[in-house]
Amino acid sequence: MQRIDINNPAERKKLFWAIGLGVIAIIFLWWAFFGFGSSRKPTRNTAQLPVAGIGTTQPQSQTQTPTEIREDLVNQLRPIHVDSYFVSAAEARRNIFAYYEPPAPVTKASSQTPVPTPTPPVLLAAVSPADVYARTPDFTLELTGDKFTPNMLATMDGRELPTRYVGPQQLVSAVSAAMIATPGVRQLVLKTPDGKLYSNVVTLNVAPPPVPNFTYVGIIGTPRYIDTAILQDRSNREIMNVQRGDLLSGRFRVTSISEKELVLVDTNLKIKHTLPMTSEADRGFNPLQRPTPQVESDDDEP
Repeated sequence: MQRIDINNPAERKKLFWAIGLGVIAIIFLWWAFFGFGSSRKPTRNTAQLPVAGIGTTQPQSQTQTPTEIREDLVNQLRPIHVDSYFVSAAEARRNIFAYYEPPAPVTKASSQTPVPTPTPPVLLAAVSPADVYARTPDFTLELTGDKFTPNMLATMDGRELPTRYVGPQQLVSAVSAAMIATPGVRQLVLKTPDGKLYSNVVTLNVAPPPVPNFTYVGIIGTPRYIDTAILQDRSNREIMNVQRGDLLSGRFRVTSISEKELVLVDTNLKIKHTLPMTSEADRGFNPLQRPTPQVESDDDEP
């Protein structure tokens, strides 16, 4: 420990300050705990909390000794135990998020017993042919079944057909081309004019006819009127030249060639097909996009 030189004025001044501060600290501590002999003692101006079960309260101020003050401070620092309790509230009578859903309506079963459909007194078993192509010419339809009568007529979609009686199990009807002009399903029924005898329903399927898979793109004319049509196959883009009487795809025969259209006839179904002349613009070529060749002027001379 370093020793203090008392002869040094600076050291001596520091020593006096240290002693003075120590004395002042001792005086403050003595005053805080013991006082200076005054008859008036510090009082505590704190209101006493009421004690549970006791209706009287202690006076707001009283004289206490330093020892009592210290004990009182310790008591104030103790934890306070509070009895916690829960208040039960009644549940809400209505949930604002709930809404009424009406029950699904109950369908009552009909007490009436369904009446079964009576069996037709006449049986129509089949028709021949059962499948035809649309736009075909007039044809004969054979109907087979049982219990046919001479006065029975065949009807197609409610329209009567000319019918000839062959026997109790066979009838023959004539179907015009106008009745099968469009594809679809036709319904055939046999009945008498008075409606007492009738048959079940049999269907006749009318399918769309096959069409030529060609495009008419041009014509080459000659002075002798022997025209040649230029066709393009849609499947492989092949260009071909045909004349009147030529057979295409084994079934379409060329019957007419003109600047507007080409006429083909299906040799199997006897159906006529017309192919209109297709321009370059219709095939996707715009003539305005092609370059115009330059024409030399007659005045250009070397």
